[in-house]
Amino acid sequence: MIKKTLYFENPAYISTKYNQLVVKYPEVEKNFQNELSERFSNSIPIEDIGTVIFDNQQITITQGALVALSENNCAVITCGSNRMPSGLLLPISNNTLQGERYRHQINSSLPLKKNLWQQTVQSKIQNQALLLKTKLDVETLNMFKWIKDVKSGDASNIEARAAVYYWSNLFPEEISFFRDRNGLPPNNLLNYGYSILRSIIARSLIGSGLLLSLGIHHKNRYNAFALADDIMEPYRPFVDDIVLDIVLSGCDYSEISKEIKIKLLSLPTIDVEINSFKRPLSIATSITTSSLYKCFAKEASKIEYPVFSL
Repeated sequence: MIKKTLYFENPAYISTKYNQLVVKYPEVEKNFQNELSERFSNSIPIEDIGTVIFDNQQITITQGALVALSENNCAVITCGSNRMPSGLLLPISNNTLQGERYRHQINSSLPLKKNLWQQTVQSKIQNQALLLKTKLDVETLNMFKWIKDVKSGDASNIEARAAVYYWSNLFPEEISFFRDRNGLPPNNLLNYGYSILRSIIARSLIGSGLLLSLGIHHKNRYNAFALADDIMEPYRPFVDDIVLDIVLSGCDYSEISKEIKIKLLSLPTIDVEINSFKRPLSIATSITTSSLYKCFAKEASKIEYPVFSL
């Protein structure tokens, strides 16, 4: 089942009742009688929710609601005063075989991790090349050659070489784009989209019983989401595609408007091709993380990643 993404940008009171997330709005409570305020409140089955984004400093949520969301493996994202994602709440445990899966992950060998990173980089470059070719008709023979050049662990850092070519060709020349987290727009759109993607991947990894902090490549001691940062790499071009459409539409993207957020928040539900079938991205991430565990458990040798297609 496709899980819903809920986005709150106005002040709200959020609680639970009968396994439903109940949302009430202060302005309605203040201006209408109790009978009418009940009519204007919303309730959503918690089991239908995959991601919740809080983008207002005046949102109040009960502890019971947070617990219910966590128990249903929901990712809760909080935004700062700049309206950008700043925090991520995820369940500690959501898999009955978690201890066994942790052991398989922790005991995985270095050669296996290097092989998995090789696959990840190859898949990322492939999706970047397919986006450039199918969407913009950019020459990508060099990128497909680089895919073959990626060795175990990507010791030659082919990923970086491909990134230089990719970013120099993705957006119109007049933008003079340079990918930098703190750089000029549309970097702001990419940052927002990648934050949403990171939460989707993290949620799927926890659902597959894996440790987020133990990556196959990323190893920053201060990064609690190293594995999510690894596995999201081949999915980044799907965010880039949404951002490219926004840029090409001619709208003002210097600030992330409500309309732009709606487009970026559609990410979990967009169709992607994985295992020769079209599936919502949020379902595809679960397939990917499940296949990753099978690699750790020596039940498989290949991570299942999506392939970019129009």
